[in-house]
Amino acid sequence: MATTTTASTCCYCGVGCGVLIEHDGDTIVDVRGDPEHPANFGKLCSKGSTLHLTGDLDARGLYPELRLGKQLARARTSWDEALDHAASVFAETIREHGPDSVAFYVSGQLLTEDYYAFNKLARGLIGTNNIDSNSRLCMSSAVVGYKRSLGADAPPCNYQDIELSDCIVIAGSNMAYAHPVLFRRLEETKAANPDMRVIVIDPRRTDTCDLADVHVAILPGTDVALFHGILHILMWEGWIDRNYIEQHTDGFDALKQLARNYTPGVVAEICGISLEQLQQCAQLIGKAENFLSLWCMGLNQSSSGTAKNSALINLHLATGQIGKPGAGPFSLTGQPNAMGGRETGSLSNLLPGHREAANADDRQAVADYWGVESLPSSPGLSAIELFEQVNAGKIKALWVACTNPAQSLPDQHNVQKALASCPFVVVQEAFFTTETCAFADLLLPAASWGEKAGTVTNSERRISHVRRAVSAPGAARPDWAITTDFARRLEQHLRPGMPGLFNFDHEEQLFEQYKQLTAGRDLDISGLTYSLLDEIGPQQWPFPAGAQHGTARLYSDGKFATANGRAQFISEAYAAPKEKRDARHSLTLNTGRLRDHWHGMSRTGNAARLFGHVQTAALSVHPDELRRRRLQDGDLVRVSSRRGKLVVAVQGDDSVRSGQAYLPMHWGDRFLKGLGTNALTLPAVDPLSRQPELKHCAINIEKADLPWQLFALIEGNVQQRFSQLRPLFEAFSYANFALTGRDRPALMISAANEQAPNSELLAKIDQLLAVDNGPVLAYDDPVRAVGKRVRIEQGRITSIRLAGETAARHWLKDLWNKGQADESLRRWLLAPLSAAPGTVSIESSKTLCNCMNVSLQQVNSAIAGGADLAQLKTQLGCGTSCGSCIPEINQLLRSHHCALSA
Repeated sequence: MATTTTASTCCYCGVGCGVLIEHDGDTIVDVRGDPEHPANFGKLCSKGSTLHLTGDLDARGLYPELRLGKQLARARTSWDEALDHAASVFAETIREHGPDSVAFYVSGQLLTEDYYAFNKLARGLIGTNNIDSNSRLCMSSAVVGYKRSLGADAPPCNYQDIELSDCIVIAGSNMAYAHPVLFRRLEETKAANPDMRVIVIDPRRTDTCDLADVHVAILPGTDVALFHGILHILMWEGWIDRNYIEQHTDGFDALKQLARNYTPGVVAEICGISLEQLQQCAQLIGKAENFLSLWCMGLNQSSSGTAKNSALINLHLATGQIGKPGAGPFSLTGQPNAMGGRETGSLSNLLPGHREAANADDRQAVADYWGVESLPSSPGLSAIELFEQVNAGKIKALWVACTNPAQSLPDQHNVQKALASCPFVVVQEAFFTTETCAFADLLLPAASWGEKAGTVTNSERRISHVRRAVSAPGAARPDWAITTDFARRLEQHLRPGMPGLFNFDHEEQLFEQYKQLTAGRDLDISGLTYSLLDEIGPQQWPFPAGAQHGTARLYSDGKFATANGRAQFISEAYAAPKEKRDARHSLTLNTGRLRDHWHGMSRTGNAARLFGHVQTAALSVHPDELRRRRLQDGDLVRVSSRRGKLVVAVQGDDSVRSGQAYLPMHWGDRFLKGLGTNALTLPAVDPLSRQPELKHCAINIEKADLPWQLFALIEGNVQQRFSQLRPLFEAFSYANFALTGRDRPALMISAANEQAPNSELLAKIDQLLAVDNGPVLAYDDPVRAVGKRVRIEQGRITSIRLAGETAARHWLKDLWNKGQADESLRRWLLAPLSAAPGTVSIESSKTLCNCMNVSLQQVNSAIAGGADLAQLKTQLGCGTSCGSCIPEINQLLRSHHCALSA
């Protein structure tokens, strides 16, 4: 098969890695890192390196689907009928209820051209500021933090600064999981420069802490107090740059008065850390030649997110550690084009070119450029407010593009109630399997990664040209094309006979129009073109007309984007998190990422390989909390917050402090019955950024008495089987779905209930699992409500169903994985009890290194044989590709050495 290589970018995190897509013109067959791209120089993480495995056509939207009436199933329709209908409904809604009765909720995974089309549609044609992005959940506190302190939403650093710094603070980020390619860069730098110091501020001991010289395990939400306490010591010890403060900043006197109250003793008590740790952090920062800070969701997803951002930036301004190599406050963007969304104005309070929707001059400048009379002056709704207004009946038509609010927003019971009650919901999506798609009255199939072209901006302000490798399947279209086609039809209703605003035939036309709105602004990219990006490669803005290259760092001259050119110190006192623990909710829940999954798993959930490291949802608590509640690892517990309940497995984890709990953010209702993690989380928002408090809420746990259990596995046609089986498990109190297998993908189900389901339901499940007839070995004990069924074809297991109890599930899954079906299986099936002849645990069978398919069991065996990290790499290959497994391997090596020396 002849293949071609197309250079493009990864569609996951904000690192913005370059990828080389190998394809035959129709199908993407492989992907590897682009060694020429300055964001990653050829490196990819476990997610990026498996992008070619996530394009399951059974999960994709191929044709528009329209539902005429909430109780009816959707039916396939044409693009003309779909968009004509949508234009008619939106026009009628606007005429009857006004432009603010409609809203758009878009995504940091859109391309810049897609974003621009949506902004012009909402503000220029319809006349509403009701357009917000899921970046509101991600980076909006960083936006406000930068703007308040430095005058513009502009991260001043670049990735090279990681290599040039001698003191790096990582705050509120499990960088090893969230931005693994940058973490590899940091690992290599620290290995080459042992004098570099790394401080990690995180309530949990994550894989990122493997690299830390100091891990500051603060109590959740106390970051502001910590940063003020560090500033207090910096002032006391004389470790501030008074010349820089006097020449380039305002507001220090007020901050100095505030910081005096944050004495070491007070701060240590608030944060739950030692005085020694606090002093050590201040000393490392204060004596550093080059101090760089990196942060992510732990600071941003908070009801005091902007205060946290500003308090950290204060430390850079006070020490003069900004605008020079190896130094500065560097927010690590969560999504691939969250920056592009901010640049085009795709938050409800923004306009293109870093303009403000509340500023009359900014509105008029954009209106004049677009050739419309005016832009709307009424404030737009941010994400949480938007869905509250949908729930209240104020929003009558909602357009969701490239995002999954029925999984990602907090307080899912109210979010899903809102979606169900909205009179007209349009979902523009590549994957028709997401939770939000179930609520769509109109589903529009969008092109996905590798199928569309445009630009994205990564965390370091670097713009890359995204190139199309293959055509989208079925009738799927690029997002900008869908949006502009709809807009032209809506124009006929709202502006008949007027000049068209959406005469775009190619994505480059959108870019060319948009870039002129940046001219003369802090993010000026008026000198960039597609052809120039192709010629000289990805570039950092600003890149004004006539420039030869992008701008590596900002504020090197000490002049900031404020009105007077001086940076502003922000003085805000520490405020405790919104939700307090009490006797009924005695644990604090934190949420975060898994190593190998992305957001709501709409894409990574299609690759069985990416479930190898963590196969099922589990709530992590300190082992003391298990003992206190008389729980064991793997027990099912009912987790309750003030908003919802969830049944999930629990596990002891000493990386979580006593009194706290941790649950990955990725699990939604598709994979975990009960609306997933965000059934529990809190919709309280930061007063300035409107970013929700997704990482802090109060919960309680108690053992779930669910004695009747079910385990099932069936290989092949996983998306079809998923869609057929998932609805049947609404009848169970607990159900967790996952994919498994590397070369033979299979659907795996774990479920539990108070009692056995009725025989008709179990028979339907058996039919869909293909264990109701044919070459099936079966054993049933109706008295004990226990049943065992295994389908064997061509000498190997292809389907499993255990009912009543599931003690043999790991052994059976191991036999399936090895392609075995021996005599011990037959003896076990005929036994009255289900004890497995083998002892295989879920831990020993998990995949530690996804890239090289190395199991935890293999690594432990090699370590027991005396292998060190270098030998493990040579013998097993683990850690030699993306490197994401190295922190966990290092932990295993340390544990082994500690056990030997004990």
